[in-house]
Amino acid sequence: MARCHWLVLFPALAGLVANMRQGDGGGVGGVFSFDENLAEANQPYSVDDDLLNEAEVNGNWTPQEKALHEARLKAKAKRRLRKSSSRNSTSESFSESGELSGGDPHSPKGKVNTSDRKSRTGKGRGLPKKGGAGGKGVWGAAGMVYEDEEPDMRDPNYDESAQGDTVYATVVPEVDEKELEKMVKPIVQEYFEHGDTKEVQMLLKGLNLGTHKFEFSSLAVSLSLEGKASHRELTSRLLSDLSGKMLSQSEMARAFDKILKELPDLILDTPEAPQMLGQFVARAIADHILPMSFLDCYKGKVDCEHARVALDRAEVLLTMKREMVRLDNVWGVGGGLRPVKHLVKEMNLLLKEYLISGDVSEAEHCLRDLEVPHFHHELVYEVVVMVLESTGDTASHMMIKLLQSFWKTGLITVDQMNRGFQRVYDELPEINLDVPHAHSIMETFVDLCYKEAVITKLLRDACLARGRKRFVSEGDGGVIKN
Repeated sequence: MARCHWLVLFPALAGLVANMRQGDGGGVGGVFSFDENLAEANQPYSVDDDLLNEAEVNGNWTPQEKALHEARLKAKAKRRLRKSSSRNSTSESFSESGELSGGDPHSPKGKVNTSDRKSRTGKGRGLPKKGGAGGKGVWGAAGMVYEDEEPDMRDPNYDESAQGDTVYATVVPEVDEKELEKMVKPIVQEYFEHGDTKEVQMLLKGLNLGTHKFEFSSLAVSLSLEGKASHRELTSRLLSDLSGKMLSQSEMARAFDKILKELPDLILDTPEAPQMLGQFVARAIADHILPMSFLDCYKGKVDCEHARVALDRAEVLLTMKREMVRLDNVWGVGGGLRPVKHLVKEMNLLLKEYLISGDVSEAEHCLRDLEVPHFHHELVYEVVVMVLESTGDTASHMMIKLLQSFWKTGLITVDQMNRGFQRVYDELPEINLDVPHAHSIMETFVDLCYKEAVITKLLRDACLARGRKRFVSEGDGGVIKN
């Protein structure tokens, strides 16, 4: 009684038990098993499943029911194999029973490739990703229009000969405002040594000054204010040669305007900067570097006192030289171009002022301003002659101090010192006519100079040998007394 009640409550489980009892006889060809029936039990029920289960319990299956059941089992087996198989597996085919055809199930080839990276979910149709438009090395989507691409030198198919003539262009970066002074200052200082304006033009063409081109003129003028008169003359010539070629009048006017604004700082190192700048402005207007209306633009608009002094100086010079085309002598004549008489006169005045003031630094400054290093032997000659013509030892000691200072600073070289003393040795007989004791004074002065390391021992011996030559008498036939 209890058994019948259990079977009535669980008809599906009763069918499974009946199938297990029947064994192979309950199925068709041994296809049915407990696992498969359990898998079918997990599937959602339908009307056909209920009918087949009732027929299985009763043991009354018709041929149509059996055929339907077998067809459903084959469809399930095919779905499972389709899910687990690879998409590109074309060499393997399945039989109607769901087994691989023509392969050993225990061989490696018969197994499913688990290392295959392609999806096994059954999604997709195996078409290219993004329609062939994605990924590296693809042709792109259909109908895509490609633009011209530059040839890549790293491309294996790159042919350099097929690219035509290669043109190499040198690109010079624009000079920064902070680096401008470091690059331009050596050019200006070298120009003060050689004076070749064409070389400066060539060096400036190699620099990309850009919008800071006008600052070259202002920097050159500022450096010349700290130098000599010859440097300022060279700067005026340089600005004249650069005008119209590399710098326009507007750029020159902008440069001088900048210098006028910097006068309060320039006057700290060069007290005479306003007067010098006024001479620069006058010379630039006379050389047509600046427009004639340059001074008119500042009338009544200048608040700086130093700038007014510079502009007034320029206006006065232009008024004085109105009939002259160029103010060529505004900086004076260069040292090497001055007449010899003028240089001798300047050196005599220099030495006389030194004997009165005793200022060695001022004498050195005046000698440097003459800018005649090749003519310094004249100064040495004038020093020795003044010592011979003076009375007392004051002039002798002062001149030795002056020569010692020039010797230590390198202002007078060994060659110039020797030439000056040799000139006195050669003219000593003539000097002796005016100064009777010239030989003894000369020997004493030469000894002092040698003790102070002003002259060499060889130069001292040459003087003493000449001084000791004495004739016995006029009638001895020129015999020299030993």
